Amino acid sequence: MKKLVLCSLLALSPQLLAYDRITGAEFASRSEVIAPHAMAATSQPLATQIALDVMKQGGTAVDAAIAANAALGLMEPTGNGIGGDLYAIVWDGKTKQLYGLNASGRSPKGLSFKQLQKELKKQNLTELPPYGMLPISVPGAVDGWFELHQKFGKLPMQQILQPAINYAEQGFPVSELIAYYWDRSVPKLSVQPGDFKGTFTINGKAPAKGELFKNPDLANTYKAIAAGGRDAFYKGDIAKRIDSFMKANGGYLRYDDLASHQSDWVEPVSVNYRGYDVWELPPNGQGIAALQMLQILKNFDLKAMGYNSVESIHTLVEAKKLAFEDRAKFYADMDFNKAPVAALISEAYGKERARLITSKAAQRVDAGNPHLYTGDTIYLTTADKDGTMVSLIQSNYRGMGSGVVVPGTGFGFQDRGQLFSLDPKHANAYEPGKRPFQTIIPAFMTKDGQPLMSFGVMGGAMQPQGHVQIVVNMIDYGMNIQEAGDAARWQHLGSTEPTDAANAYLTNGGYVQLEKGVPYETARELMKRGHDVRSGLGEFGGYQAIYRDPKTGVYCGASESRKDGQAAGY
Repeated sequence: MKKLVLCSLLALSPQLLAYDRITGAEFASRSEVIAPHAMAATSQPLATQIALDVMKQGGTAVDAAIAANAALGLMEPTGNGIGGDLYAIVWDGKTKQLYGLNASGRSPKGLSFKQLQKELKKQNLTELPPYGMLPISVPGAVDGWFELHQKFGKLPMQQILQPAINYAEQGFPVSELIAYYWDRSVPKLSVQPGDFKGTFTINGKAPAKGELFKNPDLANTYKAIAAGGRDAFYKGDIAKRIDSFMKANGGYLRYDDLASHQSDWVEPVSVNYRGYDVWELPPNGQGIAALQMLQILKNFDLKAMGYNSVESIHTLVEAKKLAFEDRAKFYADMDFNKAPVAALISEAYGKERARLITSKAAQRVDAGNPHLYTGDTIYLTTADKDGTMVSLIQSNYRGMGSGVVVPGTGFGFQDRGQLFSLDPKHANAYEPGKRPFQTIIPAFMTKDGQPLMSFGVMGGAMQPQGHVQIVVNMIDYGMNIQEAGDAARWQHLGSTEPTDAANAYLTNGGYVQLEKGVPYETARELMKRGHDVRSGLGEFGGYQAIYRDPKTGVYCGASESRKDGQAAGY
């Protein structure tokens, strides 16, 4: 019997393969999606369709984003879920303003630094682990949904969550890349406390591509949230079950941690890059690293250097090294350590840091002194007929998170606490009730005070690097939003980390991963400049974007060709 390959042809004649595009960049995977009324772009096509359906029913872009996020928590548990955190930037079509939401959770109040050290010693660990109880922090996503909904929502939450509930009860076919990562997660997470295997496997195995998967426990959790609001999660039966489970299994998250949780509305911050304002959220996230890079890069003529040239990639990589040293030193929970954000993203500081870039790859760079210048994850975006645009990112941190699943709830807890430093003098040092450093960052772009683009590139430390590459591809190299995402990417790894973990310091220059589309001549010349150049596989992030034509209001959507997703509109 021949093996069935779902949604594939086993043999294609060369005449059927498309080698070139008649219009646009030859490397583009497809044209932009263009629609007059509304647009959604997510990493799973069914979630995109849910978002559009919600807006067709009269819902706002925020309603659609919540509905899509709920669906992705079911359909892409390898990247997100209600056991994780959320950040969002919203352009409100009515008030004509940007709003930022930090819906990330804090460490357990009852786990002191001293007790944490005892637990690590007991487990023969020298740093916080990626799995199990110790890296779990309060899940912020559900509270984030209700904060967004209260401010910008229109439809009742029951209607918004119903599509995800239906798919959870009736099943959905798992898409290709998600199935791949799901399969990789099962062996190491099935051994964690709770019911990971019963919740996220079919007869002990990850669902295969195209296989129908159901999660009735998550459906019931969504129903409880829809009926009882955010308090059903943070103060009701769900919170009580979490508390009992943690006490019985050596965890530290408690009912009071959940009951006292709240999200924070924050002011987005920006830099002007060649006439365009690029917006990010302030720490505890890493968004301002992208802004620091842009302030450095505006001192160089990237357009003259040329796309994917050795000069341009070298300059971009060196700018990343400089920004990430500051990221490691200063970025932390602003309630505990006031990072000098205005100084870090100032034009004067960017110019000063730019002077450190030479023609050779830096093997070591140090964090600067901004005080002299005082002054696996999912990303989705939606836009509605009234001009409201949502840039939303949500994550479990490492793939499917800690692996800890409270039986009967249908979701796993994030392991975001792994990103705390164990150096008590560090700005990001572990403390009870503190938000850890976060990697997930939404982005937005405006021009002349008008909304232009909501976008994001999920994927750990790739995110600020990806944001910068999208901006540079569009502004310096004239690409449209789909081409900007399809263009071959680079990623620098090995910078000093905000965790102070072993081997977390930049001492040898790190290394640069290049996608296949970067010319070999460029790679060879980068090596001559002292860069350690390597190839990468599947580590270059996941991009979604919506662009709004400032004259007509028409939307253009783009989706990541490296993922399972889709941009669609009406």
